[in-house]
Amino acid sequence: MRLLSIGVLCISMLMLAVASAARPTNAELKKQVTEHERAFAATMKARDHAAFASFLADEAVFFSGPGNSALRGREAVASAWRKYYDGPQAPFSWEPEEVEVVDSGTLAYSGGPVYDASGKKVGRFNSIWRLEAPGRWRVVFDRGDAPCNCKPKVDTP
Repeated sequence: MRLLSIGVLCISMLMLAVASAARPTNAELKKQVTEHERAFAATMKARDHAAFASFLADEAVFFSGPGNSALRGREAVASAWRKYYDGPQAPFSWEPEEVEVVDSGTLAYSGGPVYDASGKKVGRFNSIWRLEAPGRWRVVFDRGDAPCNCKPKVDTP
């Protein structure tokens, strides 16, 4: 009985060590998310709407509807974004500028500039990604914002 207990303990410790060693580092996870974001953006340039939809989580929420209202679900987002994939030239592009991953390695933020067809910066995107399978990230939330020509905040006494 004691030998069996020692065997189970050894196997458990080995499995824990393998699981710990197999978990990607935060830097590796950031790289994964950055690569997914770049591939996601490349769907626009390639005019590949089906590939765009493949990056969306089933329960994706995009703030890009009328009045920046929320579009809910892969189908609604894909349908609303279809118009951006019609025609030979991409109406805009984007690229990740910053990426952060939570310590659990299951959620990530990506954000960066949005450019019009001529390459002029016209806004910024902010996306939240969720790890849905090892190495497979999908967009859960997305919001684009127009650039601000705001006056600096002045503190008044």
